[in-house]
Amino acid sequence: MPNLASPQQIPDQTGRTAVITGGGSGIGRATAAALVAKGARVILAVRDQERGRAAAAAMRGQVEVRPVDLASLASVRSFVRDVEGTVDLLINNAGTMADQLRLTADGFESQFGTNHLGHFALTNLLLDRITGRVVTVTSTAYRTARIDFDDLQWERRAYSPFGAYGQSKLANLLFTAELQRRLTAVGSPVLATAAHPGWASTGFRITSGNRLFDRVMAASTPVLAHGPEGGSLPTLMAAVGDVPGGSFAGPSRLGGVRGPATLIGRSSVVDDADVARRLWEVSERLTGTRFPWSAESVVP
Repeated sequence: MPNLASPQQIPDQTGRTAVITGGGSGIGRATAAALVAKGARVILAVRDQERGRAAAAAMRGQVEVRPVDLASLASVRSFVRDVEGTVDLLINNAGTMADQLRLTADGFESQFGTNHLGHFALTNLLLDRITGRVVTVTSTAYRTARIDFDDLQWERRAYSPFGAYGQSKLANLLFTAELQRRLTAVGSPVLATAAHPGWASTGFRITSGNRLFDRVMAASTPVLAHGPEGGSLPTLMAAVGDVPGGSFAGPSRLGGVRGPATLIGRSSVVDDADVARRLWEVSERLTGTRFPWSAESVVP
């Protein structure tokens, strides 16, 4: 699958189970609809149950709606306890932006806590039941970001909404790289991949902290952006395409803005194994979750 131009191109998914965070709207909903249409059983892991049920009602197939709030580690643990059987695909799709410093239920900066730590915990807690892939949705905002290990929660710096968002999305990619390294080390067949949707018109509001920039983006979105279905193509490619572990999928046209999904390159910062490993260790301490196998383990 050198590129993916339509959800209809993905292979049959009959008999497979996918968990999709944020599957009640936008790209997550479009991804879920595509997998359901191909026969998958999909669990929509959503905070807004009403929106999740409305999304499920619009899909013909096996769709379940389960509550999870990625801004609460207790909610993540509760969700995992209720998942029965194995999961073929975990799609870490949900995301948030914040125009001012907010904290999660556990005291983390909201964007880092939700976009990265919530998915980090969910993945580790569910990993021993995942048989196929872990797909994490990121953003090109990662390109201008860095991980500030001395102030991950923005307690000492002046808060930058877009800077915090970028840090969380860089964390998504570093997480994917380190997860794949660990899976390979223990001989697991599970793959970790990442995707970015390009510029997608989904109702997701950009809040950079710069009012002029936000207004320009809002006005440009109807003209330049593709819709949720187009935005879902990279996720679908990363989830069910013939791609290697650690790969990164995104739109192929207009510099990654829109178009068919394809495998793309990434900034060299993502290949810094020391940073990825350090972020993993910090995330383990913050979430109280760990990779379920040691390097000496034999994965069934």
